[in-house]
Amino acid sequence: MDDSEDPLSGLRQRIQAAFDPKLFEAMGHALIARLFQQAEATTSGESTVLNWHSPETNVAVARGSLTANLPTSTESLVERFQQLVSGALARGHNLHNPKYIGHQVPAPVPIAGLFDAIGSITNQVMAVYEMGPWATAIERALIEKLGAQLGLEAGRFWGIVTHGGSLANLTALLTARNVMLRDVWEQGLAGSSRPPVLLAQADSHYCIARSAGILGLGTKQVLKVPLDGRRRMNPRELDAMLTSLRKDQTPIVAVSASACATPIGAFDPLNEVADVCEKHGVWLHVDAAHGGAVAFSEKHRHLIEGIERADSLICDAHKTLFVPALCAFVFYKDGQHRFETFRQEAPYLFDPSAPGMAEYDSGTATLECTKRAAVYGLWGTWALFGPTLFRDMIDVTFETAARLHEMLRLADDFETLHDPECNIVVFRYLPKNHENWTKAEIGELNRRIRRQLIESGEFYIVQTNLDGIGALRVCVMNPLTDESHCRKLLEAIRRLGSENSRNVLSG
Repeated sequence: MDDSEDPLSGLRQRIQAAFDPKLFEAMGHALIARLFQQAEATTSGESTVLNWHSPETNVAVARGSLTANLPTSTESLVERFQQLVSGALARGHNLHNPKYIGHQVPAPVPIAGLFDAIGSITNQVMAVYEMGPWATAIERALIEKLGAQLGLEAGRFWGIVTHGGSLANLTALLTARNVMLRDVWEQGLAGSSRPPVLLAQADSHYCIARSAGILGLGTKQVLKVPLDGRRRMNPRELDAMLTSLRKDQTPIVAVSASACATPIGAFDPLNEVADVCEKHGVWLHVDAAHGGAVAFSEKHRHLIEGIERADSLICDAHKTLFVPALCAFVFYKDGQHRFETFRQEAPYLFDPSAPGMAEYDSGTATLECTKRAAVYGLWGTWALFGPTLFRDMIDVTFETAARLHEMLRLADDFETLHDPECNIVVFRYLPKNHENWTKAEIGELNRRIRRQLIESGEFYIVQTNLDGIGALRVCVMNPLTDESHCRKLLEAIRRLGSENSRNVLSG
């Protein structure tokens, strides 16, 4: 049968166009050139931070991009590609702008994205070793390196990489549930004489409670451990709670500590918490999604002293190791616990003729079956620049936050709300005659300032509630941010505060 008689001929021609290496090369060159322009504009601070459009407007534009006339030639395909890329960049968030100091999402090392592209374009998926051999190899190497950096015992600990801190925490707490409640994986929770509980730092990330719901414990079974004056878990209160629970014979899944907690970046006293957990024979989990990377810094490593005593812990490389999302590490102090997470068989996937490969098949220990190669960006950055770069970025961002805090402390129109331990600073703008304002009015004013600030594209910061009152929250997640940007931020807040004060008081 020749091509003229093959009913699939036309289909194959259209498919071939999409897979054409020369078209890919042309678009690749166009992409790098456009991203170079973007990098120059954003890192210099010349661009807006957030290209604000309403959700309805952006959805309408996105919808239109899917109904436009399709290109018919190679040249028109490349031109259309350039238009799509420029449109995406023009409506996206510019995290590499040093005036981005908002959520705990970094301006990643740009070159890390190039390494990530290797895994994405060639689709190096992971569930079994043979589908992603190099991705598996670099993941295992990075687990060994990062685990050693965190102080875990060589030859005893074990780890896995998954998609984000929420899934990492869920995976670790699932393991804790299965270990501490024994046959719950097979029998469920119905056989428990009393409903099991999970104890968590009172400011812990919402994903801890969400995990409890997913695990069948129930969100109401998450008991919040009171905080000390620095918003850290109070070991004495933890001891009293565990003593009472043991007396009542209440099953305990785990204690979840934070390093650091999201609201103000507080690091729990892990050695003291570990002492209490060991005393009561309780699984200790540490959510170190944000703070685990201080292991690279001689100056700040003391913040996580004792983390190596945790039964499980997580650390997000896509936060303070400054690589693209998502790349989260789960570690178990005792490597044997990895077999407790999932107790299932899948002979169509895991080859019984090669049992030694199970050690490298990530699908045996993660919720995902197909898993993207999440570590290419971290591997490439580490291999090119070494671990010193991570130390430098931690030290610079933490010090910048400390200097911002000092500026705020010395200003009579700002209120500092804590002494920062990391790169998170929470504060409030105080209007003139603020003594005559209610706390709620001051909180509302700060929220309005933040909303106008981000929609203008001048800066990007976030808002939070502290003690029930609105506040401004900065997280220095761009190593290019310096004191000059901090000074300009305070000037912008003052300007907007003055403009909005009368509106807030008038309701």
